[in-house]
Amino acid sequence: MRSKLVRIGNSRGVRLPKLMIDQAGLADQVELRVREGAIIISPANGPRDGWAEAAKQLRERQEDRLVDDLTPTRFDDDEWQW
Repeated sequence: MRSKLVRIGNSRGVRLPKLMIDQAGLADQVELRVREGAIIISPANGPRDGWAEAAKQLRERQEDRLVDDLTPTRFDDDEWQW
């Protein structure tokens, strides 16, 4: 599909059809990058997107345990109070 660049202040923009936006799973914020002369537009994912769901699945599979054993410290023995 061909499109024209439109002037937006000192910048330029491209109008994307709703169907393309929906197919790409884009929301209000997107990630832009340039690779080999092409502009790549992708959904903007937060740094921890999906972590809550992943933790829930671990819990359901009873795999939400510590990787290493606890190592007691002096603080645990001398200062910590319940």
